[in-house]
Amino acid sequence: MIRILFICHGNICRSPAAEMVMRQLTADMKGRFQIDSAATTTEEIGNEIYPPMRRSLMNHGIPLVPHRARKTTRSDYGAYDYIIGMDEENRYDLHRIYGGDPEGKVSLLMSWAGINDEVSDPWYTRDFDRALSDIEKGCKALLKALSGARSE
Repeated sequence: MIRILFICHGNICRSPAAEMVMRQLTADMKGRFQIDSAATTTEEIGNEIYPPMRRSLMNHGIPLVPHRARKTTRSDYGAYDYIIGMDEENRYDLHRIYGGDPEGKVSLLMSWAGINDEVSDPWYTRDFDRALSDIEKGCKALLKALSGARSE
């Protein structure tokens, strides 16, 4: 089983969107993936997906699953194979929370698509559809890479 943890600042926009996109992409691969999401901060702990992101997901036909924001912990580092942040601030915070990245598990989502950029935070940009488009692109590339690695 491949275990993936998506990370963003508050776990109410980008990381739960990535979790749900990846769940949809892997829906026919039961038991092959464990997918979750978390925050690097405690600001939104317990909150549901931010309503504009929820609307964007629904408008794109992405099934929603129950979600409550949680903060990642040091133990998550050992529990997941891939820990994927949305921006450089996330990566910095993850190294601080986990005490480094000795196994090279931490990456940025867009890097999987060969794009040297971040998933912009729609909390600030208000462009939830653009963020979701980037997330879909990154998740599809991630799945393609993981599928190729599994078949070798």
